[in-house]
Amino acid sequence: MSNPKQSGDNATHATSGTHAVGSSHAQTASHAQTASHATGPVSGIIRSLGLVFGDIGTSPIYTLSVVFLIITPTPENVMGVLSLIVWTLTILVTVEYAWLAMSLGKRGEGGTIVLTEILTSLLKSPKLKAVVTLLSFIGISLLIGDGVITPAISILSAVEGMKLIPGLEFLDTGRFVVIASLIAVVLFSIQKKGTEKIAAYFGPIMRLWFLVIAVSGINAISAYPEVLKAVSPLYGIRFLMHHGLAGFFILSEVVLCATGGEALYADMGHLGRRPIVRAWYFVWVALMLNYLGQGAFLATHPDAHNVLFTMIKSQAAMLYAPFIFLSIMATVIASQAMISGIFSIVYQGIMTNVLPPLKVDYTSPELRSQIYIGYVNWVMLVSVIFIIHQFKSSENLAAAYGLAVTGTMSLTGVMMTWIFYMRGSAYKAALSFGVTMINIAFFVSNSYKIPHGGYWSIIIAMFPFALIILYLKGQKRLYSKLDLMDADKFIQNFKMLYDDTCKIPGTALYFLRYTGKIHPYIVQTMFTNNIVYENNILVNIIRRPDPFGIVGYCKEQLAPGLTVFEIQTGYMEMVDVDKILRENGIEEKAIFYGIEDIVTDNIIWNTFAFLKQNTPRFVQFYKLPAFKLHGIITRVYM
Repeated sequence: MSNPKQSGDNATHATSGTHAVGSSHAQTASHAQTASHATGPVSGIIRSLGLVFGDIGTSPIYTLSVVFLIITPTPENVMGVLSLIVWTLTILVTVEYAWLAMSLGKRGEGGTIVLTEILTSLLKSPKLKAVVTLLSFIGISLLIGDGVITPAISILSAVEGMKLIPGLEFLDTGRFVVIASLIAVVLFSIQKKGTEKIAAYFGPIMRLWFLVIAVSGINAISAYPEVLKAVSPLYGIRFLMHHGLAGFFILSEVVLCATGGEALYADMGHLGRRPIVRAWYFVWVALMLNYLGQGAFLATHPDAHNVLFTMIKSQAAMLYAPFIFLSIMATVIASQAMISGIFSIVYQGIMTNVLPPLKVDYTSPELRSQIYIGYVNWVMLVSVIFIIHQFKSSENLAAAYGLAVTGTMSLTGVMMTWIFYMRGSAYKAALSFGVTMINIAFFVSNSYKIPHGGYWSIIIAMFPFALIILYLKGQKRLYSKLDLMDADKFIQNFKMLYDDTCKIPGTALYFLRYTGKIHPYIVQTMFTNNIVYENNILVNIIRRPDPFGIVGYCKEQLAPGLTVFEIQTGYMEMVDVDKILRENGIEEKAIFYGIEDIVTDNIIWNTFAFLKQNTPRFVQFYKLPAFKLHGIITRVYM
């Protein structure tokens, strides 16, 4: 215990020098590996359709409709926009995520935090590591901001299609807002019950959705096969050259077709790379057929507004109402996938100590990955309803959508290019650099949306970013003010106290936050209050830099009556600490933990103190027996 390394509230690599007494294989591999054994190729693809492609799969509902609110749907414009959509999906999703990003993983996991872990492990400069970490915080914040706007635009766009149902022509904007808000309330209200049973139906529903929009697209293309020429990039290039700066800003609406593409990489750990990539090729074909079909329909029906819904109604009026119901189901699935993704992102933030330990509920006894974070759920619901009422229609909401998505894609491209360069993969680095430049072009084109509602993306993302910075700076400041005792000195003092003090029968647990330093609450309990048990165990939970893997534990006796019990875990593992203690024969009588009473006149540190007081304590986060807990207060002046 001589090396001061952070643990508990501060993630660290595992330490060495202890005697291993056993290990618990809570998750011996990533979710991807588990899924690959549990499901075959076809079922893996179907699950991917439901869990990964809801967002990008429902983008045909609004993308072309929004684009042609800005420009006239002439045949030349239709061909140019279709070409841009085809190549946007190909470059930003297929190349960036399916080929490049998904070749970068850690124990099968993907996402911003994984990219950050890979890149920082390759860098030697502390300053560069700090820059990469800051980029990851921005990426996380943008994803959370996107998580608010996605359900709002998806649900609103589907609900608006109800107006074309005979007998529902009376529906107006106000009623659409109410209906969309009610759907959002129901969606967020069922989160606490868990979604593993509902999720079983997601894949088949989305499979039906993609088949329907593909068949509809083929039907429309057959009436205007000329549209197939739009797969040539020349039409897109000519469109941009002809429209100049206006064409460049139209890219901000074109990119709506690729929103949700980042889910391929972020959800890689749940299903594995292979089923997601295979499913994407099916999705890509369905989307291409539908977008081309919408273009063909628009070329012959230039007065169409809600292009997809108008096209479906003209093709099969009798089936239009069921299609609207299917589209609402698809948008709910898209929203559900985003909500679950935000829960996962926040949990990663908690386990890597960049976010406070919010209360986490596990909604499935079999699947520990099924989690519910109440605070996040209700904040998201309020935010989604606010956004729905603020913008009132999917057309208006499109003015705010895209900024966060393209920002996230640009950051992913920057980190990927950096990683490939550091690894000496010249071809992938060059390809990634080209994709990143295209991402940045889309991001810049979205900047014109800022005064038209896009500022809400920035405002929403600022809240989690400010929370991350406040929590990290506050924790660092707090521990710098604590009077920590060196481990060696603590052991010497304990030996003298243990020999001369009347000991309480039984076992007491103390949770460490540093392996080389002892928190004042432990010193106060033992040396000031003379509370010494026959067996005193210092529990040290060390979060490894890997997301998943073996949950190991080891025990070392430091002195008679004093033992350190170390649990090593991946930062995405959902560890049952109480169960591990029982497996190792530890039956404690009391559990002691520290509470910092922060005293300050600084408004920033007062905010941090309020945050600490209103989030669960470390022992509460791990759901240790409440009747055994004893909180020891340490006053800290900041």
